[in-house]
Amino acid sequence: MTVSYTLKVAEARFGGFSGLLLRWRGSIYKLLYKEFLLFIALYALLSITYRLLLTQGQRHVYAQVARYCNRSADLIPLSFVLGFYVTLVVNRWWAQYTSIPLPDQLMCVISASVHGGDQHGRLLRRTLIRYTNLASVLVLRSVSTRVLKRFPTMEHVVDAGFMSQEERKKFESLKSDFNKYWVPCVWFTNLAAQARRDGRIRDDIALCLLLEELNNYRAKCSLLFHYDWISIPLVYTQVVTIAVYSFFGLSLVGRQFVEPEAGASGPLGPGQEAAAALGDLDMYVPLTTLLQFFFYAGWLKVAEQIINPFGEDDDDFETNQLIDRNLQVSLLSVDDMYQNLPPAEKDPYWDEDSAQPPYTVATAAETLRPSFLGSTFNLRMSDDPELSLQVEASPGSAQQLPAAQTPLLGRFLGAGAPSPAISLRNFGRARGPPRTPHLLRFRAEEGGDPETADRIEEEAAGSGDEVLEP
Repeated sequence: MTVSYTLKVAEARFGGFSGLLLRWRGSIYKLLYKEFLLFIALYALLSITYRLLLTQGQRHVYAQVARYCNRSADLIPLSFVLGFYVTLVVNRWWAQYTSIPLPDQLMCVISASVHGGDQHGRLLRRTLIRYTNLASVLVLRSVSTRVLKRFPTMEHVVDAGFMSQEERKKFESLKSDFNKYWVPCVWFTNLAAQARRDGRIRDDIALCLLLEELNNYRAKCSLLFHYDWISIPLVYTQVVTIAVYSFFGLSLVGRQFVEPEAGASGPLGPGQEAAAALGDLDMYVPLTTLLQFFFYAGWLKVAEQIINPFGEDDDDFETNQLIDRNLQVSLLSVDDMYQNLPPAEKDPYWDEDSAQPPYTVATAAETLRPSFLGSTFNLRMSDDPELSLQVEASPGSAQQLPAAQTPLLGRFLGAGAPSPAISLRNFGRARGPPRTPHLLRFRAEEGGDPETADRIEEEAAGSGDEVLEP
């Protein structure tokens, strides 16, 4: 059964994830404890052999071998290889879940398109949705061990009500060397075409929509089958497995606490002589190595568990429950709910301008927060009215931009470098003294007020600006 802990992490709090470390079902401890105990036992065996059973000369040789293994283990790019592999497996795991066929969209189209309140109409709708569920059962039998154990033979499928005896005979009479999960989809299309001829489906648009939803459903069945058929290349899985096992095989020998290496080259600084005499700390228990094994081997175990989520691990997909849910919900929607509508009534906000659902005491504080209108609504605009005037861009204004300077950019761009700071007074004008932009020139012949045009010309003349005539 899938392990769900979503409620436990609904709020970020102190020690939120720490409480999950005490769980056993679906945990890394349950997956890894056998390999972890084996690694500890082998490490202890080599440590006892080195400390108690070897002579001084043999210890010296073993220490040289251990140092060589420790240096060799660092040459394996374990983090890169294992991290990329686990990322690939996780993406594939989620893609397989999203490819599981669900009849929700198709059952809504059937309920809306296939008409008839009599027995024949009811039989037609139930048969169409049963064919849909039969296709998913057949494909899940091919990929999921749980479903295959539930329906080991086609007789079990018949007894479960997904297929009749006549349909089973038709199904088994079709000779094909390939998986025949698509056969119920073909039955569906033929039955839908017959319903269109009989007038149960009233127009071709409804039939087209029905077949389109069926094709989407069948495409998911096909995708699920091909995910089971085409696995991650075996060579990649082998490379990752060999990398992890070889790394910890070298670590078994190389991470032993052995005698320090004699004859260190180079002069020793203050305090280094005592450190060289003492050597590395002999801890007996390699704590950091055990943590490293727990992380890397646990990473590999995660990939091993989810590379095929249709098995019987703790976190594998609940395919049998999905089958039960799909059949029950789909039959309910096309049969009991067909034309079974509650009476239309006025909603409580019928006479109100804006609807405001009530809050509970626990959530009343949320009403004090202002609604989010967009990030730019909090932008503080300049009070200068000149920056709010509207202008029209002229074709040649881009070539006539002045070379204004700002103090900050001038330090980096030099004295002659242009600045993006452009005001309305130099917009669209050539180099020289500031002038009133000709785009702001009011044109009386275009429908403006002549008095306003004269006033603008007087203000421009008083400021020394040139007024351009059209």
